[in-house]
Amino acid sequence: MDTRAFKRSLHHSDRYNRRGFGLGDEVAGSLQTAYQSDLIANLRSNGQELREGRLTVRLAEAFGFCWGVERAVAMAYETRRHYPTERIWITNEIIHNPSVNDHLRGMDVLFIPVEGGVKDFSEVAAGDVVILPAFGATVQEMQLLSERGCHIVDTTCPWVSKVWNTVEKHKKQSFTSIIHGKVKHEETLATSSFAGTYLVVLDLAEAQMVCDYILAGGVAAADPAERAAAREAFMARFAKASSPGFDPERDLTRLGVANQTTMLKSETEEIGRLFERTMLQRFGPAELGEHFLAFNTICDATQERQDAMFALVDEPLDLMVVIGGYNSSNTTHLQEIAVSRGIRSFHIDTPERIGPGNRIEHKPLGGELEVVDPFLPQGPIRVGITSGASTPDRVVEDVIRRLIALTAA
Repeated sequence: MDTRAFKRSLHHSDRYNRRGFGLGDEVAGSLQTAYQSDLIANLRSNGQELREGRLTVRLAEAFGFCWGVERAVAMAYETRRHYPTERIWITNEIIHNPSVNDHLRGMDVLFIPVEGGVKDFSEVAAGDVVILPAFGATVQEMQLLSERGCHIVDTTCPWVSKVWNTVEKHKKQSFTSIIHGKVKHEETLATSSFAGTYLVVLDLAEAQMVCDYILAGGVAAADPAERAAAREAFMARFAKASSPGFDPERDLTRLGVANQTTMLKSETEEIGRLFERTMLQRFGPAELGEHFLAFNTICDATQERQDAMFALVDEPLDLMVVIGGYNSSNTTHLQEIAVSRGIRSFHIDTPERIGPGNRIEHKPLGGELEVVDPFLPQGPIRVGITSGASTPDRVVEDVIRRLIALTAA
């Protein structure tokens, strides 16, 4: 599929909207009531700190809703106001936050059902309105909705669109896109649909495996049997993380790096440097430009929240509470930062995970939900708090109020 041609035709359609409906003032009150918090506003003006009895709360300098998320949620509210009676769908969660999605369900917005990891669009009909979420949708989904005669409201974050433009540049110049991301994450699925040839790497360890193949196995091995064995092992590892027909001998000679915008910034940068060094070693400085492309696709908001988290965990803290959806990649990476510093840390998706009593139900990094009881120690306690880019201030306020209630008991 010529994705550029399809995007041009879609953007010129009168059934496609990516700018909203000019109803910002009309929905502002509903958004403020549902998501904003006077308590959090006061903390921001008081050096990010609250003291209540034996509890001290330290808020990260940057946390919660980013501009792209605010834009997506506002557009979803505007869509319901603009289409008061039409059937409205979202191709996935508008953002990775349960309270926000529940608010939309309360506005009679429907969510495309997912069966066995596959979205079921069978109930979507011509004339229905379909909202594409902040982290985007695949080209194939957009084409299906367009052909079905739906009205498409595209809330894709501009930072995500920037990554799509990058992988399209890779494709145009016959470079393979190395995408730093989670292979089943909706944003990475969408990004890979805009790419030509691609390979998804989860982390620095997987990136190192690819670089080892480039330098020591596969394309660099002289013995045909060694090359065949190396190729078989490589494809066994990356078969579900690569484009159809991917051939590591052919497709790992010209590389460009992109990323899922919510990945850990420092790791994305290190992966980029690793591939640059690898291609430099493989092909030499004179040929590097023919074999490696680099564009900055790191989201500013993700970077700001991660930088703020690094600053927060440098302070003396008794524990951290990280708030955000369990399927939120950017929230998980904030939790990783706390864990990497050895800080007792708890990832919760809603305030209701705290209590009753001095207990908390949380999700350890890489683990399943578990209950800790007692949760808070006795005596003075200093708690750091941050939240993912999909978490409203009102949710953060509710968590703080529960902590105040626990320490006052």
